[in-house]
Amino acid sequence: ADPLRALLDTDFRSAVIEAIDGLPPREKILRGLYYEEELNLKEIGAVLGVSESRVSQLHTQAVARLRASLRERLWTSPA
Repeated sequence: ADPLRALLDTDFRSAVIEAIDGLPPREKILRGLYYEEELNLKEIGAVLGVSESRVSQLHTQAVARLRASLRERLWTSPA
């Protein structure tokens, strides 16, 4: 086992968990329903009380927020 790889994997996992924890509540729920419960956008819309197209917008927003958070956490050097 490569200790550097293990450290990087651990850092990445921690960054992903922190990024998800930082999502607004509605986006966290959407993420869970989509990726863990495997509901489709229409089903998620029924749960959240919004249209399928709004779910798509929220999903896109959540993914962008996660990417930005990960970029900030992983690719900026500590001060």
